[in-house]
Amino acid sequence: MAMFTFLHEPAVLFNLKERYAAWMIYTYSGLFCVTVNPYKWLPVYDQSVVNAYRGKKRTEAPPHIFSISDNAYQYMLSDRENQSVLITGESGAGKTVNTKRVIQYFASIAAVGGKKSAAEEKKGTLEDQIIQANPALEAFGNAKTIRNDNSSRFGKFIRIHFGISGKLSSADIETYLLEKSRVTFQLKAERDYHIFYQILSQKKPELLEMLLITNNPYDYAFISQGEIAVTSIDDADELMATDDAFDVLGFSQEEKNGIYKLTGAIMHYGNMKFKTKQREEQAEADGTENVDKVAYLMGLNSADLVKGLCHPRVKVGNEWVTKGQSVDQVYYSVGALSKKIYENMFLWMVVRINLTLDTKNARQHFIGVLDIAGFEIFEFNTFEQLCINFTNEKLQQFFNHHMFVLEQEEYKKEGIVWEFIDFGMDLAACIELIERPMGIMSILEEECMFPKASDATFKAKLYDTHLGKNACFQKPRIIKGRPEAHFSLVHYAGTVDYNIGNWLVKNKDPLNETVVGLFQKSSLKFLVNIFAGYSGTDAPEEKTGGKKKKGSSFQTVSALHRENLGKLMTNLRSTHPHFVRCIIPNETKTPGAMENPLVMHQLRCNGVLEGIRICRKGFPNRILYADFKQRDTAF
Repeated sequence: MAMFTFLHEPAVLFNLKERYAAWMIYTYSGLFCVTVNPYKWLPVYDQSVVNAYRGKKRTEAPPHIFSISDNAYQYMLSDRENQSVLITGESGAGKTVNTKRVIQYFASIAAVGGKKSAAEEKKGTLEDQIIQANPALEAFGNAKTIRNDNSSRFGKFIRIHFGISGKLSSADIETYLLEKSRVTFQLKAERDYHIFYQILSQKKPELLEMLLITNNPYDYAFISQGEIAVTSIDDADELMATDDAFDVLGFSQEEKNGIYKLTGAIMHYGNMKFKTKQREEQAEADGTENVDKVAYLMGLNSADLVKGLCHPRVKVGNEWVTKGQSVDQVYYSVGALSKKIYENMFLWMVVRINLTLDTKNARQHFIGVLDIAGFEIFEFNTFEQLCINFTNEKLQQFFNHHMFVLEQEEYKKEGIVWEFIDFGMDLAACIELIERPMGIMSILEEECMFPKASDATFKAKLYDTHLGKNACFQKPRIIKGRPEAHFSLVHYAGTVDYNIGNWLVKNKDPLNETVVGLFQKSSLKFLVNIFAGYSGTDAPEEKTGGKKKKGSSFQTVSALHRENLGKLMTNLRSTHPHFVRCIIPNETKTPGAMENPLVMHQLRCNGVLEGIRICRKGFPNRILYADFKQRDTAF
């Protein structure tokens, strides 16, 4: 697309549309590749296609994700430099599928080969394990959303390490921002994480027996608020794929049982009933059937669990006192604990998978594959959207900086007179507004430290600090029929209205410390393991006299996200990046149909149009010079 004689939005859209109509879903656009979701299976990913792209230059074969992958691999071998493939786009655009294809390509061309040992036959080779990490993580991290039947509700950065000879050496995975809220709540057209419905599929009836559950999703409140079946997914087959993946990854039967037991316990948590004691504000258990099931599966004492939920111990001054809870407070506590159990279980799985993928073989260089949620502009945007959009703002800055610095270095080599411009600085104002001291996240973290702080005090502080002083921070327009918004941010992809309701609670992510204490003393070893490192703000000191560490390990969600994002950007800056922009062509998942405004919106949000436009407008000398050189060579 960067080679167009006349470059404008209609030309870019027309080109994509014509190619999509012919099922050419990959298109090069300057330094990156655009891919449009075909919503159907295309026979372009088998071994013969892998072989066709192996060792080919970008210009020697049609655009393809395998070409991007092979270029990264060849660059790594020739330049002795770490590489990365950044795959971005909206939910449903095909990020996860393309991520799988990149991993498939590396596993195929860099397989160690040779005869399998008896242990490998049972557990699987490294290339098997790298590929099988995907179904395991998808079962617990993917769900049906309005736009996508298999939507990743977390971001991941997969590093594939290679030895000196270019063969697979080991791998590791980092994950970002698992959508915890889905565990206890889903919209009407959506559903909870796949694993719940896989277990209920009856493909392994012994699981239903072990978890004390029926095969009817409607018997469980947490997982039946939206849809319970997806036409494009066979939950029974997927359960076997998940279970097989655990085996290939070397999970023990005890570890597998621990995962299944906690998943079942979460389903029972949602059915717990509480009522208000007569003539009191105090909550008490309304029947103990579900509490008993939870206690049995989690290795806890049922009475202790009820007591911990209804009468937790809290710190008042220097004293520990037992505090009565209302029914609403207990239900909030049950939801928060369920989400935390699920999140800790998911994070433990990632660590456990990494343990298997770390072969201790000699590593030379790595290729990282980033699959992360694209920019989000909904009618109602909240804390989660700010975190995702902030991540994309940083990635776009990285893209601009890399793309144009690279281009301008080429000028120097060719002797073109040019004053250096850092286009990455175009996005600095919005990024600093979010992350600098006294920026949005800094103010949020500060407010979380004050007991009497509220959403209202947080909003007042934001307005006092930024309104009228930073062009990126604005008062939202009031539009009839639209959800309430409290402030607007001018992102590179557009202006987004944010609602700050419950941000302090979401950021502090408070838990019932008394119940967490019970988890840490459970007879289920797996539960003890996943809460071993937990130390909240109010955890009582042990009677042995050991004092809690100052500051403990408590960290707000925003601080942890900033820290993880900082590590990711450091990783990416140490690599030579390759960019893949995924586009969703229509809202109805119809193969071959393209909705023009929807595609144009994504091209702007993804920086595709801006990238080509700046490249062409910003560098007229370069274009003329390149054109002259091309003609001269042809002559």
